[in-house]
Amino acid sequence: MTLRSERLAAMNKAHVWHPFTQMKDYNSSDPLIIERGEGIMLYDIQGRAYYDGFSSVWLNVHGHNVPELNQAITDQLTRVAHSTLLGMANVPAIELAEKLVRIAPEGLHKVFYSDAGATGVEIALKMAFQYWHNQGVRGKTSFITMKQAYHGDTIGAVSVGAIPLYHEIFRPMLFPSHVIPYPNAYRQGGAAVAMEETLSGLRLLLETRADEIAALIVEPIVQGASGIMVMPPGCLSEMAALCRKHGVLLIADEVATGFGRTGAMFACDHEEVSPDLMVIGKGLTGGYLPVAATLATDQVYNAFYADYEEQKTFFHGHSYTGNPLGCAVALRSLELFEERNIVEGVKVKASFVEQKLKSLIDRPHVGDIRQKGLMVGIELVRDKVSREPYDWTERIGVRTSLRARELGMLTRPLGNVIVFIPPLVSTEAELDAMTDILADAIISVTENGWGA
Repeated sequence: MTLRSERLAAMNKAHVWHPFTQMKDYNSSDPLIIERGEGIMLYDIQGRAYYDGFSSVWLNVHGHNVPELNQAITDQLTRVAHSTLLGMANVPAIELAEKLVRIAPEGLHKVFYSDAGATGVEIALKMAFQYWHNQGVRGKTSFITMKQAYHGDTIGAVSVGAIPLYHEIFRPMLFPSHVIPYPNAYRQGGAAVAMEETLSGLRLLLETRADEIAALIVEPIVQGASGIMVMPPGCLSEMAALCRKHGVLLIADEVATGFGRTGAMFACDHEEVSPDLMVIGKGLTGGYLPVAATLATDQVYNAFYADYEEQKTFFHGHSYTGNPLGCAVALRSLELFEERNIVEGVKVKASFVEQKLKSLIDRPHVGDIRQKGLMVGIELVRDKVSREPYDWTERIGVRTSLRARELGMLTRPLGNVIVFIPPLVSTEAELDAMTDILADAIISVTENGWGA
């Protein structure tokens, strides 16, 4: 290590507390410190190059250091870096809202900005709760979520989260939610059985308790942090129909699935589902700046639209809501989607990745490969026949990701599930190289004992 890298590593160890990271483990080894990016590559302070195989936590779309996106931010900087949306407006926020409404599922006409997916979820929950309250319906105060759901780390978002490892310790701080299964074909006896368990659970809950339920929140088509679980076709549309039938709002959390990631602009588009509220983030700015938004129907919005004295205002906001720099780069990102036909390209690239990964399913410790668009989860198991999982203490996912890093690609596991979520602009040659690294890492760890 150079003197500079040693100094940075020491300062990092002394002062930075990393998210979702056991710092005792982290500080026991040399840290990876990223200095710059170019295309889909990231470079550390030693000059080593790595493929960004998980889109910097699922959000990069067009790659790093994109001239058009850089220019959009630079141009906006010459005008104004920030101006509040509290009782005022700014040009990029207005133009972005209009653009989002045009590309969103039908009926979502209003845009409320925030700065991260979790805050966008928090807004959707509060909107759903107050929607009923403003109409004089006081009993609809609870929410339905799904097993192993992850919607962010604010208190409201954690209240509708259902991953015990992340959420259980905070249970005394949270409001209770109803939990139904998210369909897991690999662990529930196939797609048909898994889908029926989900729908029957939702149906029973709505038939007996709809009068106390404000909304159902769901990660449409793909549930991310649970291990890239992919819904069987028709499941989402059936869930939406049940919510409509029983007078319960539908919140679609498209933070991870939005902006082309699943092969459609939004995952809801696969089944022409129009939710009452939709949360977007991550890829909204192309992965450049922290901007999120909660989109609402006119019906929801109108429940808050009243005379001042009625006190039906939505009293919620963030200091950087509608930040002009973020909105300007988001607008340019959406223009690049059109100019470069990004969503259609994802469909072609997804087919290539699927073909490349097919041979992995025959490996002795690859239990399941789940994919929708360029969202891929590969579940590693101790025993392929019984589907027995590895014990968490064996760190199979962590070791596989470390081996991939050694081979030149960055990713982050979800337990025993290896995640592959590359930037949407990745070329076929780049996807070929990344999937080769992925396969090599899996075989090295599960068959050859690397890192044990």
